[in-house]
Amino acid sequence: MFVKRAVAMCALVAAMSSACLAAIERGIIIREGIIYVSPDPSSAKLSNIGRGREVAVIERSPGWANVVGTVETDPDQETERNVTGWIVDKGVITSATPDGDKIIFGEAVDSEAEASRRGGRKGSAQDAMRLYARLAEYFPNSPLAAEAMYRSADIRWQIEAIDASTRPSAKQSDPSLKYQIDEQYMKKVTKKFPGTKWADLAAYRLLDNKTCGDWAAEAKCPELEAALYMKYADERPQSPKTPEALYKAAWRYSALIVIYKSNNDGKKAADSTSRAMSVAKRIVSQFPDNNDWSTRAERLLYMVQNNMPTFGNTVE
Repeated sequence: MFVKRAVAMCALVAAMSSACLAAIERGIIIREGIIYVSPDPSSAKLSNIGRGREVAVIERSPGWANVVGTVETDPDQETERNVTGWIVDKGVITSATPDGDKIIFGEAVDSEAEASRRGGRKGSAQDAMRLYARLAEYFPNSPLAAEAMYRSADIRWQIEAIDASTRPSAKQSDPSLKYQIDEQYMKKVTKKFPGTKWADLAAYRLLDNKTCGDWAAEAKCPELEAALYMKYADERPQSPKTPEALYKAAWRYSALIVIYKSNNDGKKAADSTSRAMSVAKRIVSQFPDNNDWSTRAERLLYMVQNNMPTFGNTVE
C-alpha cells in the first residue's frame, strides 16, 4: 500500500524527473491543515487535510510547502483523492524527522484520548487509527512499530464491532452466519510481529468472529467457545489475555452445568463441574497477582462448589 500511494503521488507530479520515487519527500500530517492554490492564506482553499494523512512534498518556499496531499472524500466508504496545492510548512513528519516515530505516536495517543472523551473531536478515532498505521509504515524498525500497528488494527476492530453488534446477524448462534469483522489488519500484526504481546492481543481479538451470538440455551455454543478460549490459553501462556481467556472458558463450563442439568444429562453436568473447577483453580494458581481474574475465579469456584447457578435464572 505504501509503495502504491507513493507511485500515485509521483504520477500526479509527472513533470518531475523519473527519479521521483527516490527523490520525493513523503511525510505524515500531525495537525489539521488547509491546502491552498498558492502559498498565500488569502488564496483559494482547495481542501482541508487531517491528521494522519500523507503528503508528498514537491518544493518548498519560506514557510510553505507545495504538496500532493491525500484527503478524504467519503468518511463512510473510506475513499480518498489526491490534491495538489500549498500548505503551511508545519507539522509534516518524515522518516528523517528526529524522533518522528515518537511524535506521531504521541499525536495518535492524544487523538485516541480525544475519541474517548465525551464531546471529543469528531473523527479523532479515525485520526488515531491512521497515525498509528502510518508510524508502522514509515518507521518499521521503531520500538513503537508493533504497538502502533496493533493499536491501529484495534481501533478499526472496535469501530467495526460496534457496527456488527447492531446487525440482525449478531444474534445468530452459528458464528459463520454473523457479520465477520475484517481480519486482515489483525492478521498483519500476528504475521509481522510473532511472539510479541501485540501478536497475542491481536490473536485474541480474532476470536470474536468465532464466537456465537445468542446461545439459545443450547450446549453447542458454550462448548465451542470454551474450547476456543482453552486453546488460546494453552497456545499463548504468556499473553496478557490468558487469564481472561481461562476465566471465559471456566464460566462457560459453569454455564454448561445448568444447561446439561436442564436436559437431565447428569454425566455431562458432572464433567462440566469438574472442568469449571479445574480451570478456575488454574487461574488462581497461575495468576495470583492478577486481581481482576484471580478474584473472579475464586468467586466462580465458590459458586460451583455450592451449586449456585451462573447462567439463566440465577435467582433461587
